[in-house]
Amino acid sequence: MLFNSLVFLVFAAIFFSIWPWIKHRLQLRSAFLVAASFIFYGWWDWRFLFLIIASGLVDFSCALAIESYPRFKKFWLWISLLANIGSLAIFKYCDFFIANLNQAGSLFGWTLGISPLELILPVGISFYTFQSMSYTIDVYRGEMKATRHISHFFAYLSMFPQLVAGPIVRAKDLIPALEKNQPVSSEDLWIGLRWIVHGFFKKMVIADSFAPAVAAAFESEAVVASATYWWLVVIMFAFQIYCDFSGYSDIARGLGKWMGFEFPENFNHPYAAAGFRDFWSRWHMSLSTWFRDYVYLPLGGNRVSSGRAHFNMWFTMLVSGLWHGSAWTFVIWGALHAFYLSVERLTQWPKRLCAIPVVGRILAIAITFILACIAWCFFRANSAQQAFEVIGLLFSINSINADLAIQRIGTFKLVLIGLVFVREGFFATSACRSKIFETEWYANAKVGMLACVIIATILFRGPGHSFIYFQF
Repeated sequence: MLFNSLVFLVFAAIFFSIWPWIKHRLQLRSAFLVAASFIFYGWWDWRFLFLIIASGLVDFSCALAIESYPRFKKFWLWISLLANIGSLAIFKYCDFFIANLNQAGSLFGWTLGISPLELILPVGISFYTFQSMSYTIDVYRGEMKATRHISHFFAYLSMFPQLVAGPIVRAKDLIPALEKNQPVSSEDLWIGLRWIVHGFFKKMVIADSFAPAVAAAFESEAVVASATYWWLVVIMFAFQIYCDFSGYSDIARGLGKWMGFEFPENFNHPYAAAGFRDFWSRWHMSLSTWFRDYVYLPLGGNRVSSGRAHFNMWFTMLVSGLWHGSAWTFVIWGALHAFYLSVERLTQWPKRLCAIPVVGRILAIAITFILACIAWCFFRANSAQQAFEVIGLLFSINSINADLAIQRIGTFKLVLIGLVFVREGFFATSACRSKIFETEWYANAKVGMLACVIIATILFRGPGHSFIYFQF
């Protein structure tokens, strides 16, 4: 069930008409939330429900066993990890492994001929398995108590607003909120509405308007020989994936706010980042902190030798790349970001550049954005070969051809690109932002501005597309 669909609007209307009447009865509320979430998730394919139920039952039981049998808690943790990573390996990575095994065999003249499983990838499997794993890990570490209420646990695991594309919520934050009544004030309803409206605008107007042009560029058999065209395409994809994913997160946070739950902020204007450490503190923050807490820090983080710290960072980023998809393009994307972070750690170039008065921070932001766009080529390309070809065209001085690029992209998309640049530039200047937001004029104009955003979303929406991160 897509947020940007009529069926979801009907679903949400029914859900929020019932929710206020039962939210004070905790057990009934959790059961209702689980039922609604299962309907939401099973709308794609009801068979996927068996996987999330099985994953949840394993982790619920393992967490109880960790507390009940502390001598064997490591054993129960491994059962949980193997069950979750195993389901990911089977559904998401098995065919990738088979294809590479067949290819490796051919290098030695062997014809292995192993047939792929061709299993359907369950929607959002990477998100809810990470949520489920974090629960048992936190119980194992003693950072939270295992819940005895299975309805509370499944309400946490399957909560529909953030189930299939995040933000990734920690059990120690959400389960305690499920075990008590959370009042929802009129201010909460207003904040939630703002997040939802802006999320729909990002998705339906910006991301969905860029999507057809980006798809046409990367799916075309004949590669357009124009550096200007490809820069515009790559920038459009950078904004498409940002607005698509952050739009989903905004809608999820807004729905959660209406229900009385606080979901973590997932994006904080990443294209206003000066350097890649700054970028990863702003981009997909719930996933970044997950990898930090459950992969990077357990490996030793930066509390070890310099060489080992770089290894820990590279390992974490490569796993992060592979988490996004079972293809070498995603691994290369992760490796590129690891390289950027290593260079930054060794040279401290963002800090040095930002020290230059007036233009220093602007240059640091521009360099970070350009390097991020180069990495996005691998994320979006159909193959590593195509990505390298596109990057070659980006820096081809002999094939600028600006007129052709503008003709293919169209005026409306160029205006949208400009608007997103202006928006990110505005939010890059915190002092300017805070001064405007604190004015009486802004306070009086908020309702009118939100109405304008709603009208713009209706009038200028692009063709409907599924959210990009559903495939992960």
